Amino acid sequence: MSNPESRVPAPGLLRIATRKSPLALWQSEHVADRLRRAHPGLVVELVPMSTRGDEVLDRSLAAIGGKGLFLKELELAMLRGEADCAVHSLKDVPMELEPGFAMPAILARADHADAFVSNRYDSLDALPEGAVVGTSSLRRQAQLRARRPDLVLRDLRGNVNTRLARLDAGDYDAIVLACAGLQRLGLDGRIRARLDAPAWLPAPAQGAIAVECRDRDAATIALFAPLDDADTRLRVTAERAMNRALHGSCHVPVAAFAMLDGARLHLQGLVGSAHDGRAVRAEATCGREMPEQLGEQVARELLAQGAGEIIAGSSEPDTGPFRS
Repeated sequence: MSNPESRVPAPGLLRIATRKSPLALWQSEHVADRLRRAHPGLVVELVPMSTRGDEVLDRSLAAIGGKGLFLKELELAMLRGEADCAVHSLKDVPMELEPGFAMPAILARADHADAFVSNRYDSLDALPEGAVVGTSSLRRQAQLRARRPDLVLRDLRGNVNTRLARLDAGDYDAIVLACAGLQRLGLDGRIRARLDAPAWLPAPAQGAIAVECRDRDAATIALFAPLDDADTRLRVTAERAMNRALHGSCHVPVAAFAMLDGARLHLQGLVGSAHDGRAVRAEATCGREMPEQLGEQVARELLAQGAGEIIAGSSEPDTGPFRS
């Protein structure tokens, strides 16, 4: 593998590795715009790339290796010296970064909630018995089964526009997406209802954009200091600490949502079964200086209620092509 220093960019140039999906490109251009405003004269270029997570759409993320598939090619580009950093949806970033990488900025969180999207029905509760709902997220499936066990759940992969096209083609009565993704693409009008806390919990760090770079690249790390949002970092640190303590991944339906109230940080957590809708919940509050400890505390309470048993039975086998 070539040394990153062998491909030194021009002075005043920063290259951002990004996935090619419209949402990923929007997020990377948003970061680029923030950087240009923070550092007048800095030239920022996007380096669009395709990842295995984008290419393999006939199997679930759990079956083909997890959300880290969205990062691997971008990290390799940084190691080869072809890019200086990468932009991710933080909910897609594994709990532990690969050695040699750092996360210098987490931007202010956008809407954390999930979106109920349908062309015929105004809400989840308005769906008729036996309605078909599309989502590939085990977390969303678990909460759907807990709330509406009569629904037929079918897997759904692809970028936002692809998923909406399948809904419009009549493959589903409704689908569940992230509000933030729809809003960033100017598709707010497709949101029929927000699925929000405390009744419905998002993925850990949902709605937050993160930047990854090489941990020894001090110059690049310094560029991102103005973009880092301290309150968002506290909240998602608690959520991700809970997930880490539960050994959570795309194989396990884990949901978490942290809120700041002055000096106090409150965390709600859920572990559910995508198979039968069983779920356990826990919550706790602590000082804002202890986000890691708060996440670990909520994880312990979930485990005490039987989360371990649910997690043990939640791993999704590689069953080949999606059910349809």
